[in-house]
Amino acid sequence: MMQLQENKVTSMMAADSDPESEVFEITDFTTASEWERFVSRVEEVLNDWKLIGSSVGKPLEKGIYTSGTWEERQQEICFADFRFAITHHYLKQESSDREGKEEPEEDAFPVAMQDLLCMNNDFPPIAHCLVRWYGLREFVVISPGANSDAVISESKCSLLLSSIAISLGNTGCQVPVFVQIQQKWRRMYVGECQGPGVRTDFEMVHLRKVPSQYNHLSGLLDVFKSKIGCPLTPMPPISIAIRFTYILQDWQQYSWPQQPPDFDAPLGGEVGGVEFGKLPFGACEDPISELHLATAWPHLSEGIVVDNDVYSDLDPLQAPQWSVRVRKADNPQCLLGDFLTEFFKLCGRKESTDEILGRSPIEDEGKENSDITHALSKLTEPSTVPIHKLSVSNMVHSARKRIRRHRRVEESPLSTDVLNSILLYLFPDAAEKSSDANDAKPVTPNPNSKPEKDAEDYNLYNQFKSSPADTLTYRLALCLGMVNFYHGGVKAVAHLWQEFVLEMRYRWENNYLIPGLGSGPPDLRCCLLHQKLQMLNCCIERKKARDEGRRAGPPDGARERKASGCENGRPGQEGSAPEPAQGKSWDSWSDSEEEFFECVSDADELRDGSQGGEEAPRARPEGRLHPHGKLTLLHTQEPLYIPVTQEPAPMTEDLLEEQSEVLAKLGTSAEGAHLRARMQSACLLSDMESFKAANPGCSLEDFVRWYSPRDYVEEEVVDERGETVLQGQLSARMRIPGNMWVEAWETAKPTPVRRQRRLFDDTKEAEKVLHYLAQQKPADLTRHLLPCIIHAAILKEKEEEAVEDIPSVRKTIQQFISLGSKLLHHPNPDYKKLEDLINQIMLGEAVIARARSLKAKFGIGKCEKVDDQEELERFVGRLLEEPEVPVIGAGRGPAGSIIHKLFVSAQRLAESTDEASLLAPAEEDLERPGDRKPCPDFPPPAGRELVLRALAPRPAPYSRALPQRLFCVLTREDFRLAGAFSSDTSFF
Repeated sequence: MMQLQENKVTSMMAADSDPESEVFEITDFTTASEWERFVSRVEEVLNDWKLIGSSVGKPLEKGIYTSGTWEERQQEICFADFRFAITHHYLKQESSDREGKEEPEEDAFPVAMQDLLCMNNDFPPIAHCLVRWYGLREFVVISPGANSDAVISESKCSLLLSSIAISLGNTGCQVPVFVQIQQKWRRMYVGECQGPGVRTDFEMVHLRKVPSQYNHLSGLLDVFKSKIGCPLTPMPPISIAIRFTYILQDWQQYSWPQQPPDFDAPLGGEVGGVEFGKLPFGACEDPISELHLATAWPHLSEGIVVDNDVYSDLDPLQAPQWSVRVRKADNPQCLLGDFLTEFFKLCGRKESTDEILGRSPIEDEGKENSDITHALSKLTEPSTVPIHKLSVSNMVHSARKRIRRHRRVEESPLSTDVLNSILLYLFPDAAEKSSDANDAKPVTPNPNSKPEKDAEDYNLYNQFKSSPADTLTYRLALCLGMVNFYHGGVKAVAHLWQEFVLEMRYRWENNYLIPGLGSGPPDLRCCLLHQKLQMLNCCIERKKARDEGRRAGPPDGARERKASGCENGRPGQEGSAPEPAQGKSWDSWSDSEEEFFECVSDADELRDGSQGGEEAPRARPEGRLHPHGKLTLLHTQEPLYIPVTQEPAPMTEDLLEEQSEVLAKLGTSAEGAHLRARMQSACLLSDMESFKAANPGCSLEDFVRWYSPRDYVEEEVVDERGETVLQGQLSARMRIPGNMWVEAWETAKPTPVRRQRRLFDDTKEAEKVLHYLAQQKPADLTRHLLPCIIHAAILKEKEEEAVEDIPSVRKTIQQFISLGSKLLHHPNPDYKKLEDLINQIMLGEAVIARARSLKAKFGIGKCEKVDDQEELERFVGRLLEEPEVPVIGAGRGPAGSIIHKLFVSAQRLAESTDEASLLAPAEEDLERPGDRKPCPDFPPPAGRELVLRALAPRPAPYSRALPQRLFCVLTREDFRLAGAFSSDTSFF
């Protein structure tokens, strides 16, 4: 280097002395190469991650590698055009930063070397492979990038190792660094760790088959001793940890609990088949495929145990430690999950009901024309049904038979028995209560009665926008899911829906209320289909009340809530009453609407009116309900009567949205605002007319005092006599000239409710609902009822979880309840997210099925001792939650005894199967009875893991004693040795 600098100086002096002399280009051999840049980049990354220098780590607690939190960070580096990923893996510890600042002892080993000798975390069930092989808490891995080839050549591997050594030496980093070589599936890593005067080399051997001389502990000890090459005699003691793994795969004698098929039920022959109204639940196959038993000898010395090619002391029953893990079946088939998935698939169908059932309008028209010639004769024929046999059930069934008489039995997707069972479940009022038809009365369930569940479960319909449990809509969703899952798929769904629509029309035409919906207007918290059915029920109620009113007297559709709420304020109080408006006259609005009047008799008029008889018809009070407390009319001082009024028109959410769009299109002009206010006040005019009819001689002030008390202001004033009296007047908004209330009052005529035009045309609205139902495709129907199905599935899973008591499932249920409430309230939910929600419900079902399988296999509930029963329940619960569970008492505890019996039974079964499958041997090959070997309790171990440790000086006798470690894995198709060998570099 100094010679090169002298050459540069000489050239510069020559150039200065002779400007015209020729200057030669000098090659700078100090330019960094690609290899040097790579080394520099590795050093930069180690410096950025603050891994330089020494650190102190506290001893590791037992099991911290499994229970602790592992974190990683990654960057990308390049060697020329070859990309590498450098990753830092470390166990997060609470006070690691504080401990990293402490000054280490002068001769202290690096933390990684201390971890090589730690026995508290051997064989962690879940960890990075380098953590399992070397017991490290922190390390760095350099591996080829995602699109880069594997490092296979020996020269490249040596180059990478030398790069690591230089980087560690330059930075003083004491964290071990590994390089991944060979194909990625082989998981081959080599690396190095450096400390003050010490170095640890991480080496690895990987073979397909286990060499015969290394198939036991004795051979592996020879490998370990020869690799250490310790010159001391005697050899330092070697610590041994051994773990054997046995796999139980045959669970035939311990089947999982699943409901057997009931051949007498409508769903007979189906696994998990249940009655209508209940969802199937459980696994169709064993959700636990294997049980892995790990027997461990954690602390052994070389002279205590013998294991060679002739004899072995390693009996699993004598192992001091047992641990168990279960291998779960990949995507087990579960009934509830399949039920939801098949129902969800219907959302993607495009066909209509008629297209699915294979009929066209032309065919239907031809069938109608073929029967029209007999229509009059059928009408004039006397009824062939005896009068004592008439019932709702008979009429419903006969109507269906007339409609379906052209359909052949073989064309019907649903059989008659299944269809009748479903219809009787949906409409229980159609069944005769007794054999005597005269005494039979419809049995209508009360959906308003709270089911025997807690309030949280009952109110789930509000969160999911479905419908309350055990209502007609809820039952319909379950039945449609059942027929789709068990009885023909989408064709059965279309068939059942067609029958349901026919039932709705039959009930409307014959004034039969729909059961399972309750009374009152549509509940906007429920799904739209439920609201439509409630709207149809409202129409049936109005029509039925109107028909009964014509026969028996005044209709009973009076707005009772207006009378009952008069003391506490009217519906038209502040914030409820429409704002007064100016402009267009009321007559121009009312004339544009279609008029409709009820037909009443003279007797009805006399029944509703007062008994005066001498007054003119208009002056006679009509339509009175009852007096309003102590209020009197301001001008006549007669008692103020509450009138019989019309109920406001019920509306579903789609009608409300449509009305809102119409009102929004009117604009913000004065005329548009006035028209919008008039449209919103159709009920106001009806109430004014009823009030005038019930209170002849009344004024607008009287109406306001009853309808909107806050708009009538009373003040104390002093009269001419000097006495303080109350004087009332309308509020400021009511005194606006030409406002809507004044115009409506002047236009309103004293007309009782029975002679008014109906605010709610039940005939028109019922036909709209029936048309809406008939036009629904199976896909549309599925979208409407999907919230009900998910609601029912969650209730079912909560019910099953309460029996098994699994905390993780309980927590998961709360999570997807929250997710479902967000998704299902949206008018157009994200179906991809809904599919994810269904998958989460399926996972919860699988966990419950695993719990039942394990409880059946471990005999939960059959133990005579209470302590053993509780211990087994805790053990099974931990198996579901944790990756690996220690067995208390090893092979002598309650769980260990059961596991031992499971293996013994499997071995006996395997032996009998093998003997039966063999052909009859020749006579000379027959064994003597005494030569037959007893069947072992356990099969050969599927995997053997050994950890050999020693504290030995290397490479010379005078070197410091340093940690040496060898991890061995022996399986049927894999042999791996992962060694960490430390050397003293102070005098080497």
